[in-house]
Amino acid sequence: MLLARHLTLRGRVQGVGFRYALQREALRLSLAGWVRNRLDGSVEAVVYGAPDAVDRLTEWARHGPPSARVTDLKVSAHEDTYEKFELRPTA
Repeated sequence: MLLARHLTLRGRVQGVGFRYALQREALRLSLAGWVRNRLDGSVEAVVYGAPDAVDRLTEWARHGPPSARVTDLKVSAHEDTYEKFELRPTA
């Protein structure tokens, strides 16, 4: 069984390489989905794959790369499936 989660991250998460670091971590964990900046200053992602890998990425996202400071992480269920992991344009 595969699992999908929607993540919304707030704090110092833009301009610090967060999207690229999250993409690298997702690929390392063999996850699919996407990540993008939001106009409100947050970062939004959907991760899809093996439940243990999704859990590991979600835990990684609580801190992010060294230059980031995550002050809020919201996690919710997501229903879509994905074949690859991609960077999406800001929305």
